[in-house]
Amino acid sequence: MDTILHWISHYGYFGIFGLLVLGIVGLPVPDETLLVICGTLIAKGSLNAVGAGCSALAGSIGGITISYLAGRLAGKEFVHRWGKYVHFTEERQAKVQQWFDKLGHWLLTFGYFIPGVRHFTALMAGVSDLRYRTFAAFAYPGAALWVCTFLTLGYYLGDNWQQVLEKIHRYILLIVICAAIVGAAIYFYRRRPKT
Repeated sequence: MDTILHWISHYGYFGIFGLLVLGIVGLPVPDETLLVICGTLIAKGSLNAVGAGCSALAGSIGGITISYLAGRLAGKEFVHRWGKYVHFTEERQAKVQQWFDKLGHWLLTFGYFIPGVRHFTALMAGVSDLRYRTFAAFAYPGAALWVCTFLTLGYYLGDNWQQVLEKIHRYILLIVICAAIVGAAIYFYRRRPKT
């Protein structure tokens, strides 16, 4: 937290932008914590709401676009050259692409709320050659929703933000586990032999 406050106090809105680009790309930056702290600083009058919101949104969009472009430009080459060594063959890529065509678009929107998922979905969108227009139509509104949610939490929670953020992460993990169980059940139900 002290490091985040130092970056914000030293670099201001450019610091918010830069940290979110790095965090969304996949570096270990506590994105949600950063946004909640920004919301708290907005409530205290230390940051301008429009400036903080715009820099956070630009950083989120910039980071997820970099991940998408990395998947688009290097993903297929990686799969072709190195995929067999990490058990990610072209056949598996085709299966992932089919899955992504069915559900992945919505993960671009709501995956922001699940750490790790937002990085994976953007890369997979690029690897699967999802058109940029479609990617932007799902990913960018998700960025806006995510930024607004956590800035608002920080604004209204003030100094109690840490306890609430811990609870949010606990429930998000529970929701993800439940969704994975339901998804697996549906998958195996559809694959069962017909009688």
